[in-house]
Amino acid sequence: MTAVRVTNELPQRAGPVTEVTIGRVRSGSEPCLGTDHLVGEEPLEIRAGAAGQAAEPVAVTMRTPGDDFELATGFLITEGIAPGPESVLSVRYCPTADQQQLHNVVLVRLSVAVRAGVGARTYATSSCGLCGKASLDQLGWRCEPLRGGPRLASSVVVGMAGSLRVAQPLFDTTGGIHGAGLFDSGGRLVAAREDVGRHNAVDKLIGHAARAGIGPLVDYAVMVSGRVGYEIVQKAAMARVAVLCAVSAPTSLAVETAERFGVTLVGFVRNGGFNIYSHPERVELGS
Repeated sequence: MTAVRVTNELPQRAGPVTEVTIGRVRSGSEPCLGTDHLVGEEPLEIRAGAAGQAAEPVAVTMRTPGDDFELATGFLITEGIAPGPESVLSVRYCPTADQQQLHNVVLVRLSVAVRAGVGARTYATSSCGLCGKASLDQLGWRCEPLRGGPRLASSVVVGMAGSLRVAQPLFDTTGGIHGAGLFDSGGRLVAAREDVGRHNAVDKLIGHAARAGIGPLVDYAVMVSGRVGYEIVQKAAMARVAVLCAVSAPTSLAVETAERFGVTLVGFVRNGGFNIYSHPERVELGS
C-alpha cells in the first residue's frame, strides 16, 4: 500500500470553512493526497450588562464563526435574558488581553440589568443546549403559551424543507452543518442561517430578525434541518414563533414542551409528507 503523509497547519482563527489536506482512500484506487473542507468551530463567550453595569459572562457556546452579533442577540432573547429585541442597545466585540481571541468574545449592552449569577447556569456545546425537566419548569414562569399564529397549507410546509436546503451553502461545502430558516405564511424564505450547533443556527436566525426589525415572529414559521430537542422548542416559544418544523424527528420532551406552550411542532418533513405532533390547528391539511 502506498504511504500517504498528511500534514496541516490550521489557521489560528478559524473561519466558517477551513481547507485541509487529507489522505483519500477509495475502493479500487491507490491512496492519495487530496483536500477537504471542514466547517469552522470555535468558542464564543457572550457577555451582557446594562449601561453602567459590569458586563456579566452569560454563556460560552461552540459555534461556527460568522453572524456572531446575531447569535449573541438571539441567544439573549431566547434565553429570556433580554426581554425582547428593543432591549438590545448595542453589540460589539470585546477587547481581551489575548488579541487573538478578540473575535471570540461579544459584549451586549441592554436596557435592563442582567440578574447576578445568570451566567453560572449556562454552558452550551455545539451539539445541544440546556435540557431537562427543571428547565421546562423554569420556562413556565418566563413564557406565556402562544396564541394566534399563521395557518400554513400542507404544500407550504413541504416546500419549506426544500427551500431551506437550497439556502445552505456551507452544508454544500462541508456536509457538516445545521440550518434554520424563517418563512412567512406563504412559504417565502425570509432568512436562513447555518451553524455547527443546531441551537446556534436558530439563535442566529432569531437574532437576525431582531436586528433587521422583522416581526412579530408569531406570524412566521421556522424550519430546521435536523432533529428537534427541547432547547429548540424553548427558543421558538421565547421568540414567540408559533410554528416550528423540522426535517428530522422531535424528542419526547420537545413534544411535551410544544404542547404546553402552544407551539405547532411538525417533524419528518420529507418526501412530500410530514408528522404533526402538537397544535395541528395551524396546518391546513389536504391543501
